[in-house]
Amino acid sequence: MSEVVSYEVRGSIGLIQIDNPPVNALSVNKGVLQGLLDAIKSGDHDPRVSAFLMIGGGENFSGGADISEFGKPKVPGMATLADLLAYMDTVTKPIVAALSGPTMGGGFELALTCHYRLASITTIVALPEVKLGILPGAGGTQRLPRMIGAERALDLMTTGDFVSVSQAKSLGVVDEIIDGDLLAGALQWVKRAVRAGLPVARVSQRTVETSIDPKLFIAQARETAQKKWRGYPAPLGIVACVEAALTKPFKEGLEVERKNIEHLMSTNESKSLRHLFFSERQANKVIGLSKKIEVSAIETVAVIGAGMMGAGIAMNFLNAGLPVLIVDTNEDTLQKGIDTIKRNYLATVEKGRLSAEDRDQRVALLSGSTQLSDVSEVDLVIEAVYEEMEVKKAIFRELDVLLKPTAILATNTSTLDINQIAGVTQRPEQVIGLHFFSPANVMRLLEVVRAEKTSPEVIATSMKVAKKIKKIPVCVGVCDGFVGNRMIHTYLREAEYLIEEGALPQEVDQAIESFGFAMGPFRMSDLAGLDIGWAIRKRKQSEGVMSKRYVAIPDRICELGWFGQKTGRGYYTYESGSRVPQVNPEIAVIIDAASRGKGIERRTIEASEIVERLMFALINEGADILAEGVAQRASDIDVIYAFGYGFPRYRGGPMFYADTIGLSAVVDGIQRYSNQALGDHWKVSTYLTKLVDESRTFGSI
Repeated sequence: MSEVVSYEVRGSIGLIQIDNPPVNALSVNKGVLQGLLDAIKSGDHDPRVSAFLMIGGGENFSGGADISEFGKPKVPGMATLADLLAYMDTVTKPIVAALSGPTMGGGFELALTCHYRLASITTIVALPEVKLGILPGAGGTQRLPRMIGAERALDLMTTGDFVSVSQAKSLGVVDEIIDGDLLAGALQWVKRAVRAGLPVARVSQRTVETSIDPKLFIAQARETAQKKWRGYPAPLGIVACVEAALTKPFKEGLEVERKNIEHLMSTNESKSLRHLFFSERQANKVIGLSKKIEVSAIETVAVIGAGMMGAGIAMNFLNAGLPVLIVDTNEDTLQKGIDTIKRNYLATVEKGRLSAEDRDQRVALLSGSTQLSDVSEVDLVIEAVYEEMEVKKAIFRELDVLLKPTAILATNTSTLDINQIAGVTQRPEQVIGLHFFSPANVMRLLEVVRAEKTSPEVIATSMKVAKKIKKIPVCVGVCDGFVGNRMIHTYLREAEYLIEEGALPQEVDQAIESFGFAMGPFRMSDLAGLDIGWAIRKRKQSEGVMSKRYVAIPDRICELGWFGQKTGRGYYTYESGSRVPQVNPEIAVIIDAASRGKGIERRTIEASEIVERLMFALINEGADILAEGVAQRASDIDVIYAFGYGFPRYRGGPMFYADTIGLSAVVDGIQRYSNQALGDHWKVSTYLTKLVDESRTFGSI
């Protein structure tokens, strides 16, 4: 057939195998789809063949479309997935799919078009297209509702969630689970079925079932999509397609699906989500780092500091099956940290997201100590103590003496100079920053901070470890705050200027949340703890690096002992046991006094100005970060902000958003604010100006 698809006749069975590693992507340009079509056509006209068995080579049936072909022209004359599935719906001989591994997207749609589906115990299935701002475009919106009902199909397509093989079997997606060798078991099943007169069972000929009136179901689904997926057009498109599956013949439903996916592909939301999809994968590649570098084996981990961050960090490694020693010199703090980990696991079990057995296995990997000397034999140690340079230096001096020569020394600092920390050791090449985001056991982002002398081997090992613990690692350089916190400082500073000039915290938060952020700057500050920012400001004041226009409002709040949610009062007030913010009437008094003290005449500030100033502040700082080489790529900044700071993913991240609205518009806006004398910070990044002068975008870097 082709190099990527093999075909042979075994007895009366036409055996088709996809061989396009690593995940058997359904490539158009490599001829995978054409090979499948040719194989089925060959067997369809071969009197020896009574049925087909389609299987994937290696560990996967098919992971879906070839992502490397996204946005690229197709080779003329090559079959598409639509061509293949349309022909399969005409075949009069049973086609059986033997599924294994993650069977996603187009791979799952191919399986749905087959007449029967067998599966190994490794199989998981999903239609995750919604995460790219699109929908299943090869009949998935029409076939899946016909197979499992409108309600369950809609849920799977609007969430993109994976379904285990046992769940797939109970839903009716899988006809039988094959335990043992999949090929041998599947061949036996097909042979038996053929002898029993296996009929052709086309999903396209089924009707769609609902548990309630179809019109009511669609109305409720549309209302839910509008509320739950605000800013994301794909779920509404999926609802429209499911409605077509309920009310129209199969072919007409396919046409509704085609029109909806064509529309979605052209939206900024879809372009943004696809940008992040590829950017996340690109972030795994460290520029200048050879693929041939040998990485160290990380089999044991120690975490220094048993606070909330230390406990959260430890859980990541426990979840990955690695033994963790958590160390804290304070016995009470140590026990509280261990208890926190156990409570978190118990809550996960109670929610049905973890079995009691798995919890016990993870807890069994945890040990605690009050003696730093107990870390001497670990492969990786992560310091997660108070954000104070001298404290961290003292710990690293001790670790340098205690640890074996091959051990990696990591700090979780969020702002401090890792070069200084590494400088107190005799092995600076073994020191790296691993900046986890809070809560560390939940947030997927990890800034891997390479210092001046960090070795390539340590960088490569850290990136690999990050993937092992299911983080999204982004390699960045050293500066105050690295990428994420350096930019968030600029963002928060601008938010403070806005309230000093006339806005109230709830007005700023409402504007930015309407833009799509999960949480506005003042709600976020209350959640993180206002005392953290206070400590950073004190440090910067002592170092003489504060902005000329200093806003004292957050200091006044902290001086009152209001640190946000942890104290029940900050920019907002919080009832006991609640995280729901309520307007704090005293804040307006504090803000008004601060404005009058500076002679500022407060004014009404529109939501559009709030959003523009906050976004332009982020973009401008991001441009400087790129110019300094702290970030490798503009897309890395987008990944950091989308996964670490709640930037709306359907807008692609701050740098992609800048490209969307036009860099010249950004430059003009910054210059406008500079002319209004709103602060010494409103100066256009020379790098941003350079891109505009050269008619380039951040995406072109």
